[in-house]
Amino acid sequence: MLSYESARAKVIEIIRARMGRVQTEELRFAEDPSVALGRVLAENISADRNYPPFNRSTRDGFALRSSDAAHPGVKLRLIGESRAGVAFGGIVEPGTCVQIMTGAAVPRGADTVVMQEFTRIEGDFVVLQNAAHTGRNFVLAGSESRVGEVVVGRGERLGYPELAMAAQVGRGRVVVSRRPRIAILSTGDEVVGIEQPPGPFQIRNSNSVSLAAQIAMAGGEPVMLGSAPDEIGQLRALIERGVEADMLVLTGGVSVGKYDLVEQVLREFGAEFFFDAIAIRPGKPAVFGWCHDKPTFGLPGNPVSTMVTFELLVVPAIELMSGHKPDPLPFYRAKLVHPIELKATLTHFLPARVTWPNGEPSVALLPWEGSGDVGAVVRGNCYLVVHESNLRLAAGDWVDVLPRRGIF
Repeated sequence: MLSYESARAKVIEIIRARMGRVQTEELRFAEDPSVALGRVLAENISADRNYPPFNRSTRDGFALRSSDAAHPGVKLRLIGESRAGVAFGGIVEPGTCVQIMTGAAVPRGADTVVMQEFTRIEGDFVVLQNAAHTGRNFVLAGSESRVGEVVVGRGERLGYPELAMAAQVGRGRVVVSRRPRIAILSTGDEVVGIEQPPGPFQIRNSNSVSLAAQIAMAGGEPVMLGSAPDEIGQLRALIERGVEADMLVLTGGVSVGKYDLVEQVLREFGAEFFFDAIAIRPGKPAVFGWCHDKPTFGLPGNPVSTMVTFELLVVPAIELMSGHKPDPLPFYRAKLVHPIELKATLTHFLPARVTWPNGEPSVALLPWEGSGDVGAVVRGNCYLVVHESNLRLAAGDWVDVLPRRGIF
């Protein structure tokens, strides 16, 4: 049984060593940026010119020579204006100034911009209330990026600023990594379809839905196979379909019960296993293997266990197969509201809620009924992490918090 850190590292190690070349595709996003949102860039995007391409004013005011304004009360002759898109064509000579708007080009001869709040206009002249200093209130040409400089790098995930940068340098098309297709298969006689009336001892297949959502958020393309009963033949047929995708994720049937058949069937397919348990709660009976040259995960069947183990183990695999360097788990620290004492020597991921009542994060454990209680996750916005090295925590202790993906 591995720690979650070791299990996650093992997943990354094996995927890196065995995955093939990431396939790519070109997307045009100029008319609909959402088609590229969240995709992983498979090429470098470089600046087509210097940015800004001219000395750009950051304030409304007056462009002038700082040598003309060493003292307050200086009066300068107003000779024109420069506005965004329409530059002043002349030169700022000694004793003159040009009215300038935010985003406009600083005219030749000027080396500073004085904000209009610190001036007053008297006919054809501008009176400066304060002394001016060189280099104020404008951005030098090329200070943001130089022509040919990489502005968005290969392997970056495309969010709104990355897409804006691509647009700024004239790119309406991008080459991105193809999203890996992830097959999802739930198992168990108790599992029925989400719109099917369950029997008195059955549950609906919520795991497939949560996994599909988590896969999409991680950058994959979910392929939903439904559910398999606890019967070798049907389970075998659905697993055979599942390994046609780039990755297979199963839920349920990975523990040690009489009807936990997943590992048995995977072995029939020649699967190689790297671990079959991790030292966490919920989510201890988690399996990672390689089957038909595809990474294969067997996650616990209880919904919260499925959600937690997916975040810890499957997300980095999808990131790698999408051409993206795996991000570290986004832990941050919060102050514990109520004391906690746990007995099982495991690392616990507990549904919790972070608030900021006094400007600092405070985290409170939510009441929950164990790993089948999806409602507790709904009411929360994070998992409170209690490490096996310290199972007894006092109110006011600073603890690790893992945000729920898509919340922060």
